[in-house]
This record gives sequence, structure tokens and C-alpha cells, in this order.
Amino acid sequence: MTNKKPKMVKKATLIWSIIISLIVGGGLAYGIAYFQTRAIVSQAQATSTSMQKIQSVYATITGNYYKSVDTSKLTNGAIKGMISALNDPFSEYMDKTEATSLNNQISSSFSGIGTEVQKADQYIKIISAIKGTPAKKAGLLPGDLITAVNGKSLAGKSITQAVNLMRGKIGTKVTVTIKRDEKTFNQTLTRAKIPVSTVNSKVVAHHIGYIQITSVSQRTASELKKALKQLDEKHVNSYILDVRDNPGGLMDQALKMSSMFLKNGKTIMRVQTRDGKQEIYKASKKYDDGYKVTKPVAVLMNGGSASAAEIFAAALHQSAHAPLIGTQSYGKGTVQTVSDFSDQSEMKITIAKWLTPNGTWINKKGLTPTDKADYPKYAYWQLIDTKKTFVLGDVSSQVKTLQRELNVLGYFKDKMNGYYGRTTQVAIQNYQEKAGLPVTGKANSKTILSIETKVQSKVAKHDNALKRAQSILNK
Repeated sequence: MTNKKPKMVKKATLIWSIIISLIVGGGLAYGIAYFQTRAIVSQAQATSTSMQKIQSVYATITGNYYKSVDTSKLTNGAIKGMISALNDPFSEYMDKTEATSLNNQISSSFSGIGTEVQKADQYIKIISAIKGTPAKKAGLLPGDLITAVNGKSLAGKSITQAVNLMRGKIGTKVTVTIKRDEKTFNQTLTRAKIPVSTVNSKVVAHHIGYIQITSVSQRTASELKKALKQLDEKHVNSYILDVRDNPGGLMDQALKMSSMFLKNGKTIMRVQTRDGKQEIYKASKKYDDGYKVTKPVAVLMNGGSASAAEIFAAALHQSAHAPLIGTQSYGKGTVQTVSDFSDQSEMKITIAKWLTPNGTWINKKGLTPTDKADYPKYAYWQLIDTKKTFVLGDVSSQVKTLQRELNVLGYFKDKMNGYYGRTTQVAIQNYQEKAGLPVTGKANSKTILSIETKVQSKVAKHDNALKRAQSILNK
């Protein structure tokens, strides 16, 4: 396939693969689909009237504006202005910080101490210490509470805020305060590059292997193959592949993943440039090294499944007849090219479309499930603000959400009207007593977090899409 280079002089150009990702409204999920043309850009040549005009404006401002100007801001503003004029949400200019964050997602690694964590009351609890990381070597254990980082308390901080404090440059030191049972101590660790697993697996009912793929990064295909082989050793007879809320990632990985489930010669995807020409990618040993899955499979997807996840789902459905279970996928069907600048910023612009095996362009439409099923409605309720304590007499939409959650858990039977009345207070008291919390009748952060954790556990137990997949594979 021929990639069209950005019209500018480059010191070097490395043609890699198409990278897929997406930008979901509100910034909750992030991703892009692009031919990755990595380049170090030296300078632009004024070879056209348009470029001469831009240079003239630049020279006029820098030479005649009434006060000195930051030339880097002018340059960045010009780039952002041109890209903004495209009116394309997937074409953008990224500064060094944004580009680094994206590349960390693509490489599925970051620099830190190596713990998987979750919110636990006011602090952060370690779920596991990743093998081979500073945290694992230091003996940090599941259940340990991280209460402070470099002397800064984590009380009330979000997961993101806590994680950002623990991350940093490779080789730098960070001190975490650990509470283990009744003992509190400090542990100083040296940050290192941390790999992130994108594939999780387990055996579910009736000898079915369940594989969750959370993103598509540099090691996802090998992680998937490893998970498949491990499940085979447990004598599973079919697989559920879950790409719900998977924002995408690398196309070369999507090709390798898809090829494992397709007969050689079957189409995985197509890429179409603006001249109408198509490049067709087909399953082969080139992608899967001869490893093939012949057992029945079903794919779970939803509105958060995009780009590489959609390539994978579409390939398995249209070329291997796997059922798609869930809800309509996101619909990200464009391809971008990315160029690196010498200041480590990046620019990407849309240059092509990608199509499903049968030639369908799913952009802004998504894939339609063969079997519609979803989590219960309460899985999508907005989280309650844990910075506020709700008490008798309060009225708000947050109180209404609290009442609805208490109703789901069986503690509230009155009208869910957003008024924190006596019945709501009693429901909170009953919940606090049952959960072993101080019985105050006030919905403080500890109580709210406990309630929402219970609701999320109930969501997992009422996963209708997973149940439907199990039913289909058991026929």
C-alpha cells in the first residue's frame, strides 16, 4: 500500500501500519485510526502561493506587531487553525504531552511503579502488583492501601490524580505510604517502564472461554494467542470475545487477531483512498503464524467498541460467521496519517476510509448486532459526587440517583423524587448497618462509594449480553 506523505520536507520517513483509535464525546474514551507515517519534520518550503501567503503573515507579525511575540505559539496556532478548518474530529495537532500520552496508550506501557489499583474509601487499594515491576519486587501486596505519595495525602483524590502522582520518568524515585492491616510504613521505589495487559481471560459456565480485550496495543495479538492456548488447556469448547468499550488501537494487531479466527484467504478488511482504489487484507500465515482457532466464537460489542475493535468484530462476523451480541458499535471508519515534529509534537490528518470485508463503510453508523442485549439500565447511571455529603432536606438529581441505587439494592421503596426525606434517611441507615459502616443516616463519601461498588457488582451479575452469548454457544 502507498501512503501519501504530508507535503513538507522530512529528515526521515518510516512507514509502519494503520493505527486505529477514536475520540468519544466528552473525552471519556480516546482513540484514532491512521496509517502511521512517522517523520521528523525540519521545515516547510514555500512552494506555493498559499505557503507564501502564510510566510508573509508570519513575517509581518514577527516583524511589525507592537510587542514581541512567541514564535512557537504562532506556529502552533497556524497548524491548529489549518487543521481546524478541515472540520474533522479525527484530524488534530497534538503537543508533546498529548503525543506522549497517545504513544503510551499505543505501546501499552507507561513509567511508574507497577500496581493495578482501585478506589477504596478515601484512599487507593492495590488489586495486584504486576510481575517484574518495582511494586512487585518491593513486596507490595493485594489489599495494601496507598495513603500518600511523596508525603502528599491521597485522601479524597481520584484514581487519575493518584496514578498521576505515582507515574513519572523512568529512573526517578517515588515514596508511597502503605497501610497494611494496622501497620503504616513508607516504601521508596524507582520508577520503571510498566507493561499493561490488554487481554483478560477466564472459564465461564459450560466450558466456555471468556476473553476480554480492553484495547488493541503492541502486544495484544500475542496476549490473545496466549489466553486462547491457556483456555484450551482447560478444555473449553468455545470462546466469547468481549470488545465492549474497547476504543481501538493498532491495525497490524487487529489483522493478526482476526486472522487467527479466519480461514486463509478470507477478507479481514479493506482500505480505500480518495482515488477510490482499495487495498484488501486477507487472513494468512503472514498474520497468524499458522495458529488457527476452529472452535465456535461469539463477539460482544457496544457503543464504546471502535476502530480496531470494529475491524476485529466485522472480520469475525462477515468472514467467519461469528454472531455479534450487544448494541450498535461506535462507527469509526476513517484512516489518518501522523507526522512527528522535532519538538515531539505530532499532527494527524484523515487520508482514507477502511471498509468491512463486504465493502461496507461503517463510519458514523457502526456495526449492527445480530443479537441485541445489554447491561441493565442502572449500569449507565451517572456517578454521585463523593465530595458532598447528602443529608435530610437536600433536594437534587444526585439524591434521585442515590434513591435509584438504593432501590436497585433493595433498600428504598418510596418515590424516587430527589428529595432526601425521612424514608431516604432510613434507607441509608439500614444500608450502613448492613454494610458495617457508621450508622449516621448521612450519605457521605464512604457510604456512596460502598453503594456504588455494590451496584457495579450487581451489574456484572446481570450481564445480559454475556448470558446471551453463553446461550448461543451452548446450542
